[in-house]
Parts: sequence; C-alpha cells; structure tokens
Amino acid sequence: MDTTKNFDGYAKDYTVGRPSYAAELIDYLFNNCNLNAESVIADIGSGTGKLSRQFLERGCRVYAVEPNNDMRHTSEIELADYERFYSVLGDAENTTLEDDSVDFITTAQAFHWFNGSQFRRECKRILKSSGLVALIWNVRDMTDLLNQDLYNIYSKYCPRFKGFSGGIKKDDQRIKDFFNDHYTYVSFDNPLYFDREKFIARSLSGSYSLKEGDRDFNEYMDAINESFDKYSKDGIVVLANCSDAYIGDLY
Repeated sequence: MDTTKNFDGYAKDYTVGRPSYAAELIDYLFNNCNLNAESVIADIGSGTGKLSRQFLERGCRVYAVEPNNDMRHTSEIELADYERFYSVLGDAENTTLEDDSVDFITTAQAFHWFNGSQFRRECKRILKSSGLVALIWNVRDMTDLLNQDLYNIYSKYCPRFKGFSGGIKKDDQRIKDFFNDHYTYVSFDNPLYFDREKFIARSLSGSYSLKEGDRDFNEYMDAINESFDKYSKDGIVVLANCSDAYIGDLY
C-alpha cells in the first residue's frame, strides 16, 4: 500500500495548521549533536518543510526528501528563498542521496509511516560514520482536556484515526528496534496557540481527517468548531504539546 497517497490534498491545511518544533529542541541538537551552520542534513519525509526551515534558518544545507508531490511542491514554494535548500523526490527506503553524504538525518511526524528496517539500512548508507539520526514528533499532552476532546472527535468521525502520531508511544518498540535500544530521549515544552482558522486547519491536516464531501464531514466540522468555542479565550486556544526526539547512531 502506498501510504504517501494519504497526504494528497492536505498540503494547504498542513502549511497553515501544522506547528514548528520547540526552539529549545533545535538548540539542543546544535549544542549536543555536533551540528553547526556547515552541517548537511537529510530531512526525510519532510512534508511542507516545517522542520527543514528551522535548520535552514541556522545556515545548514538541507536535503528535504519527500515522496508526496503535493507536499514537496508546497515546500519548494515555502522555502524558495533559502539557497541551501534542496528538494528531493525520494522516500525513506530510497532517498536517492549519495553514499556517506550527510552529517545528520531527521524525520519529523513521519517515522511511524516507514518500514523501520529498510529506513535504517538507507540511513546507514547515506550517513557519514560520525553522523546521528533524530526521530522527532510534536506530541500532545493527553492530560489536557482539549486534546482529550479532539481524540474523541477523531475517534468518532475518522475511520483511519489510530491515535495521535500514528499511534506511536513513548519508547515505542519500533524506535527501540531502529536504534538497537541505544538512544537519547529528550522532550521540550512546545504549547501550540491557534486561532479558529489554524485550529480547523490543524484538524484537517491529519492524514486520518475527513475531507469535504466525505460522509459526516459537516457534523465533524461542527464538532471541531464546538471544541474551539468551548476551550478558546479571546479567540485563541492553547493545545498542550511537547517536541520529543529520539537521537542515536546506527553503529
């Protein structure tokens, strides 16, 4: 099954609704993982370039590898002003990048879509011997009532919903297997602030989300708007969230 098709038609809502990652996480990677402005990074499953942009802003050269045409073309528009941005048609199992060509590999909100063993093999091929891999997610705090409300809405209306972040859990076995159980875990608060437009776009950007024309779409949208009205203050909702990363080598 070609899971990249799950993101067809989602790029606009992804661009509006999806957040960046905690600045403290990017600082951590630079301060503790030998990253600097000369680093070459492969951002795999880069989507519309949310994480890629944060590395480009630090001066890094970024190869943004994305198989979905809609997402990739959007990133090319969003990141066109960065001279060290390179858009690559490829996927986690076949990036098309050269052997031993990158200092650091990232994947954000995407690892749960990959074949872990094949991705590991591809990482070892393109990564320099001293390089590291970071598996990154924005993770919702499920003690937050708003997140609980949204979980119930998606569970009710979205047949493809399997849980946030593709159902991956902290220290998930897939992560342990990928790193042979040797990695560093870090987490940084990254609360998300949404007005109504961005709140709706965030919901619609999920790969599991209903689209306009789907059965129950209007009821689904009513439920999302009701959730916003319930939890918003002065036209803004705050969604409790952290930026989490699992970092390690593959040797």
